[in-house]
Amino acid sequence: MSTFASVRKVAFDTETTSTDPTEARIVTAALIVRGGGRPDHTMSWLINPGVPIPPETTEIHGIDDARAQAEGQDPAAALEELADRLAQALAYGMPVIAYNLSYDWTVLHCELVRHGLPTMAERVGPGPLPLVDPLVIDKQVDKYVKGQGQRKLKPTAERYGVALTDWHTAEADALAALLIAEAQFARHSQLHGWAPADLFAAQQKWRAEQQAGLQRWFRTKATPEQGGAPDKVIDGSWPLVPAQRGEA
Repeated sequence: MSTFASVRKVAFDTETTSTDPTEARIVTAALIVRGGGRPDHTMSWLINPGVPIPPETTEIHGIDDARAQAEGQDPAAALEELADRLAQALAYGMPVIAYNLSYDWTVLHCELVRHGLPTMAERVGPGPLPLVDPLVIDKQVDKYVKGQGQRKLKPTAERYGVALTDWHTAEADALAALLIAEAQFARHSQLHGWAPADLFAAQQKWRAEQQAGLQRWFRTKATPEQGGAPDKVIDGSWPLVPAQRGEA
């Protein structure tokens, strides 16, 4: 029987101009294809977002306006290629992995709409799709991780024994998400009992419960320094919800 580590799959990440996915423009994106007894394959895009890149996001991903304008692809062309590659992977039944997937999926949806391109739903249908979010899974299988920020990508990778040296590039973050997912399936045998469609439905349910719990925490336990009540209600749908980049 095939294990999750052995099947061909693709990991997905974007680096953007904003933590708000409805406003963010994609600056870099990457797909990492791995498994299936074939060599790994990396695809990446540097995109001219067409809007100024805030200095605080340049500090994270290293791309400033000058480089984006000089080297970046036209956004419509790059987004079409990225979405087409993802749609092909999903058509083949390949799991698509992203850490805090709702953020990247929503950013991509909004960018496709912004540029008059078919959305992922229009390309592949509403699902169920073989989407895997290691953040949602981590919160489900290990509910009592202590310490502020310990659900973010890097500390989560460390908990699963994933070591990378180049963080906050789309390629590195996509690879980290993929390796975390492989480690989760290796560590938690119950994950192998889910068919792809059932795992998708389970993650939707888990994420809705996690968001409800987070909102309760903000309303009842968070200090003003920790943010108090949330500034917007998340409706619990998944993956197309306005999840913030730093949400964990």
